[in-house]
Amino acid sequence: MDLDTLTREMYAFVKSKGWLDADSPKQQTPRSLAISLALEANEVLEHFQWSEETQQPEALAEELADVMLYLLQLASLSDIDLGEAVMRKLRKNRSRDWAAPAGDDAPSGL
Repeated sequence: MDLDTLTREMYAFVKSKGWLDADSPKQQTPRSLAISLALEANEVLEHFQWSEETQQPEALAEELADVMLYLLQLASLSDIDLGEAVMRKLRKNRSRDWAAPAGDDAPSGL
């Protein structure tokens, strides 16, 4: 499924809940979405807190879907073409040197 279809489906859901209304207690602003995105990403981490593998793959899938939904909405509200942003970042990353400095065992971030 493509990002445009997912974004349309996400907006249909959000609109059906009234969260796009100006007086909504769950106003969908870039700030509220960024906070929600971070909170949901932390829920993904909970699946790996005491184990290398999740014991609940379906629950993990739901948390990953929540992360993606907030990410799609934040990108859309911020007028960011997420697909193009990913492709630009991949092109940039291809030219980076990923070798860790001597004595540094920590992996580099993206």
